[in-house]
Amino acid sequence: MDETAEVRAIARGTVQAAMEVLAGIRPVHQLARRLDPRCLGNLQHRASLIRREITRTGNPALARLHRNSIVRSVRVCEVAEGVFEASAVVVDDVRARAVAVRLERSKQVWRVTELVIG
Repeated sequence: MDETAEVRAIARGTVQAAMEVLAGIRPVHQLARRLDPRCLGNLQHRASLIRREITRTGNPALARLHRNSIVRSVRVCEVAEGVFEASAVVVDDVRARAVAVRLERSKQVWRVTELVIG
């Protein structure tokens, strides 16, 4: 597998897993090896805000947010040696959204250093 295909597969899997965290069906710690600590903390914070708002309001539309997410496409671009940026389109029960990811190679391991979910 070439490097671009490897990064695309990692980005796709990471985005899918992040959406599952936000849907409340995957524990955030499963992404600890892939995301840097800041990204992991931000994802955990967003997931907890969603859970708290669902509990507070009981809004059924919020409960459907991020459910059944499917990564439809992933585009990757090498921006520097050992640094890729990817964009993904994700569709769930409520809407389609864009996700941006930056991956950097560190000690032969790809780590997500930016994760922005629209």
